[in-house]
Amino acid sequence: MKYLITLVIIALLVWLWRSQASAKAGDGSLPSVGAPAPGFDLPDTRGVEHKLADYRGHWVVLYFYPKADTPGCTRQACKFRDDWQNFQQMGVVLIGISADKPAANASFSQKFHLPFPLLSDADGDFARQYGAWMNLGITGFPRRYTYLIDPDGRVAKVYTDVSVSGHSAEVLADLKRLTGY
Repeated sequence: MKYLITLVIIALLVWLWRSQASAKAGDGSLPSVGAPAPGFDLPDTRGVEHKLADYRGHWVVLYFYPKADTPGCTRQACKFRDDWQNFQQMGVVLIGISADKPAANASFSQKFHLPFPLLSDADGDFARQYGAWMNLGITGFPRRYTYLIDPDGRVAKVYTDVSVSGHSAEVLADLKRLTGY
């Protein structure tokens, strides 16, 4: 039993090391503040394509989440939903992106009455461009990262240490500071 536990710990450490190494060297790096935000063209829950360029002239909150209808992702999405009116009053576009298929995102959105689009990045290409992809060998998923994108399409703020409970309020506070709203 002792050897099995040691083997599991070693395997977890190797997996963590590989995940961090691949994020730094090949899965894309984080876009820096002030840099143009990588464009995307992704389907929403109804199959309608959304492009970052469609939102030029607006502040955009782009948040990546690992998996629809899981506890952390549900809390995060519901906090954004609960603060939706505040985002709307500021004219801010809020978009969630996961590797889930549009049907899974549709079910998640309907179940929790989410008023903002959830986009499907099934192969993780756009998450990689944002440095938000965690590679797990033959599979992977988006990391819980959020980006504020200014009306000119530039990255204004990057969140890589997201606390699902307080994240929406944190983003709103930063938007108020950045926009003077």
